[in-house]
Amino acid sequence: MATATTDPISVKLDQLFTATDTDGDGYVEWSDYQRVVDRYLKAYKIDKSDRRAQALLFSYQMQWAELLRHANGVNRLSKEQYHAASRAVSVDTSRFNMVEGVPHAIFDIMDTDGDNTISKAEFKQYLGVWDITDPAAMDAFAELDTDGDGSISRQEFIRAVREFFYSPDLEAPGSLFFGRLSS
Repeated sequence: MATATTDPISVKLDQLFTATDTDGDGYVEWSDYQRVVDRYLKAYKIDKSDRRAQALLFSYQMQWAELLRHANGVNRLSKEQYHAASRAVSVDTSRFNMVEGVPHAIFDIMDTDGDNTISKAEFKQYLGVWDITDPAAMDAFAELDTDGDGSISRQEFIRAVREFFYSPDLEAPGSLFFGRLSS
């Protein structure tokens, strides 16, 4: 008897859905994204009027609008709708590039000292924003630091986000944002 294998991208989108569904009601709504933005601002002690806060909010608003557009205008997304819409938005860059827009805004928030890199301490704050407690997630820092210089550059971060959305390899550095995954 053959066992069904889960698509690796679906495994990653499952984890992203669960992390984004901040109220745990089984749906992703705008209020979930607003809570994510608020978590970033609180964790990194950034005022709502700061340009980085505005960029993060705007990028999540654009992502949300695109998710809804690809989900045919519903106001909240079930896990299945979220999967389908996320896949569509990640490849349709005609209006918004989700795989780059949001990550650049997140990187700007994470880079608290403005050196254009993410340190281990800055990465640990990021994990807290997403309530990620899996010890393997912190271990992922070394994997994301592909050049081994002790920090994650903007290029390494964006490449990792691309891997999260596009790579079927669950061991790729970008697949490790939420800790080790298994299909």
